[in-house]
Amino acid sequence: MPKPTIVLVHGAWADASSWNAVATTLQDQGFTVLAPTNLLRGVTIDAAYVSSFLTQRTSGPVVLVGHSYGGFVITNAATGAGDVKALVFVDAFIPDEGEFVFKILGGSGSALDVPDPTTVLDLAGYPGAPEGDVEAFLKPDTVHESFAQDLKEADRRLIAAGQRPITLTANTSPSGPPAWKSLPSWAVIGTQDLVIPPATQRSMAERAGATITEVDGSHVSMVSHPQASVDAILAAVAAVTTDGE
Repeated sequence: MPKPTIVLVHGAWADASSWNAVATTLQDQGFTVLAPTNLLRGVTIDAAYVSSFLTQRTSGPVVLVGHSYGGFVITNAATGAGDVKALVFVDAFIPDEGEFVFKILGGSGSALDVPDPTTVLDLAGYPGAPEGDVEAFLKPDTVHESFAQDLKEADRRLIAAGQRPITLTANTSPSGPPAWKSLPSWAVIGTQDLVIPPATQRSMAERAGATITEVDGSHVSMVSHPQASVDAILAAVAAVTTDGE
């Protein structure tokens, strides 16, 4: 099997630069790495976009990686496009069919599972929005205390300043049939994750039959402890390459 392309899908309140440390290490090892935009508009739109990206921008085997809500997207995108051989979830949602973000987080102890979401999020309308939909931005305090608490203060300020919002619709859109039922999966769990609590991540990962590793990191462990993500991706590469021989 040829060396797979690594496709990295970012989550909410982030962009492709959140993968910089991981991508650089993989590129230094000779991998082709791509990091498409996640539109953050809802799984139907977002997964279709990533599927289209896979079809048009990759050839040969792919290891598809998702962070946070990006895990929700890759679970759906991998079912319809590209030659995806493995999934890697980093501090991520791994939904089953019919589940949605708010349902998964409900009762989990997440810092975002609060009676009044405006205590942790800033909400704003956007042009062309469906009736009642808004974009959600993390409040600066949420970034500093719950999202990226293990990063340097300067990095946390940059995240707060440059975050890409996710729509509320994206958090209430149900997942379709999950690709992890037919593809091998790996999961990196940040044990200090306050957005998707470790127990919630572990439950989803075990259900998916994923190979699990843990790292003493926040919700953005791929930034604070990138080697853990790199190791999981390389394990996926090794497994699918060996299977293809």
